[in-house]
Amino acid sequence: MASQALPARGARLGRPVAPGLVSPLVPAPRQRERYHDSAAAVRAVVLALPGGEALSTRRRSPVAAAVIWPLARHLVREGVADGLAAHVVHYRFRGWNGGHAHPAEDAEWAVGETVRRYGDVPVCLVGLDMGARAALHAAGHPAVNSVVALAPWLPAGPEPEPVKQLNGCRVLIVHGTDDDSTDPERSYRLAERAKKVNREVCRFEVHTDGHGLHQHRAEVFALTADFVLGSLLDRPYARPVADALAAPPPLGLRMPLAAGFGRSLRP
Repeated sequence: MASQALPARGARLGRPVAPGLVSPLVPAPRQRERYHDSAAAVRAVVLALPGGEALSTRRRSPVAAAVIWPLARHLVREGVADGLAAHVVHYRFRGWNGGHAHPAEDAEWAVGETVRRYGDVPVCLVGLDMGARAALHAAGHPAVNSVVALAPWLPAGPEPEPVKQLNGCRVLIVHGTDDDSTDPERSYRLAERAKKVNREVCRFEVHTDGHGLHQHRAEVFALTADFVLGSLLDRPYARPVADALAAPPPLGLRMPLAAGFGRSLRP
């Protein structure tokens, strides 16, 4: 019976992510007004891709969406004044489901829907866990300008993960060295292969951090924002990001994320 209902469920572009009320000096209605004014002139879009499961045809997980929501909100907060919008993508199913690669298909659909809704704007795919793998797979869409893969789930298989679709994109991979859910060495090997077809690939290692990157969350958020805003809106990259993109392997693919990254970037 469940299989008969599957085709009726489609992927969805979640509602636009609001930055939240961040300044106690500006009245809340005025902050909301500023947000809506900025959102009306969207220049670039982030699509946040949540994690999931290897095999499942159940509906998307609201818990997985809630995990990536704070990062999407942080990115909007940092870039809304320059016309950045963000959406958390709602998958059809919470599983990758083998060769179907449903989240990757949904991510590519979401890019097309973004272009339909906002016009010819650059898109950055920001994924966590399974969502990071979906982001990497969907990078071949012409509107995709850049990809951020956080703790990417890259299971062993008979064929290596594709990398040709990354050519022409700027790619950031971030992985905790103590991740016991997804192997950081696999993301390094993927980055190494990707660097051969695309020079604009970098990878940061978060030492002593695990799969959720909770221990250095502030630094991971700051690094992601620096990369996303630099890629989408042509802001200058912080020196570590610029160095990582320019450095040959293995230096630019094993760049340590320094404690306190982002604090020196604030005015």
